[in-house]
Amino acid sequence: MRNIASISGVGDIVSTPDQIISSSSATTSATAGGKGGGTGKPVRSESTAGILFGIGAYGLWGLLPLYFFILMPASALEIVANRVVWSLIFCALLITITRAWRVFGAAVKDRSVFGPLALAAVLIAINWLTYTFGVTTGHAVETSLGYFINPLVSVLLGVFVLKEKLRPLQWAAVGIGFVAVGVLTFSYGQLPWIALILAFSFGLYGFVKKRVGPKVDALTSLSVETVVLAPFAAITMVVLGVSGAATLTTHGSGHFWLLVASGVITAVPLLFFGASARRLPMTTIGLLQYFAPILQFIVALTVFNETMTTARWIGFCVVWLALVLLTIDMLRRTRKNSVLKKKARLEASHM
Repeated sequence: MRNIASISGVGDIVSTPDQIISSSSATTSATAGGKGGGTGKPVRSESTAGILFGIGAYGLWGLLPLYFFILMPASALEIVANRVVWSLIFCALLITITRAWRVFGAAVKDRSVFGPLALAAVLIAINWLTYTFGVTTGHAVETSLGYFINPLVSVLLGVFVLKEKLRPLQWAAVGIGFVAVGVLTFSYGQLPWIALILAFSFGLYGFVKKRVGPKVDALTSLSVETVVLAPFAAITMVVLGVSGAATLTTHGSGHFWLLVASGVITAVPLLFFGASARRLPMTTIGLLQYFAPILQFIVALTVFNETMTTARWIGFCVVWLALVLLTIDMLRRTRKNSVLKKKARLEASHM
């Protein structure tokens, strides 16, 4: 299988996030002597670039509600359908530029790759539809809540699917998370279903992608997912057009090109994320992930003028407390692993 990372340096921004994260500690160790993983760049320069790429990725994801806002009156269904179709075209262009059609073909033929990616495609479609629906119907605050809850869902998946044992702070965070959902249910008068669907669909999507991650790079992965969804998206666009519900060609050239741009807007943050994760340790990536829902929350309050009742503020604060505990646990675990690795290296050097 041809390695896309070797072509014109494009691999710097199209590597699988899960592959990159799993190897980030090794990369950090390899660069400790002042060189960056074979690139000849200083560690500080690589880290700075990684942080900038990370801010770019999560910043774009955080500002995505503004993009959906300017696409109105396009419905959530039309936006997602266009997003899939134009993403596929953009990915095909990138694959052509990088000469990676052989890699893509191998992924499609490999059942152990195509099957999980088809499932991932369904999960991300559910996530995109729910997120776009939430933003375009005045529930942007609740969509940000979904991505705040997502780390807690990942912990639960570790327990129920991978049979992992939780550490005390993780147990506390999950317990507080359940309390938060209870408070928010009281506030909304119903379960915050938009937030929960977003959290669980994206959590399961990440889990599926992690299982297949070592076998496929990010560009190929995204391309396969859009290939799976493209027929349904194309049919949706035709049906909307025939029924007169489509806005792609009826609201001027500006609106048309904004919808076409959804392909680039979908792919670029993913590529930025790949470049960031290649250069940064997992702990830093874990901290940067909160940047997106924080931005979404700010946009919902300041631009969309969504209201926050006292009960909702309490619910969000409880969620944030759970995330603080998870972050503390992650930092402690990272520090402990670092100490153990140093101790092991010292013992090895004295043998």
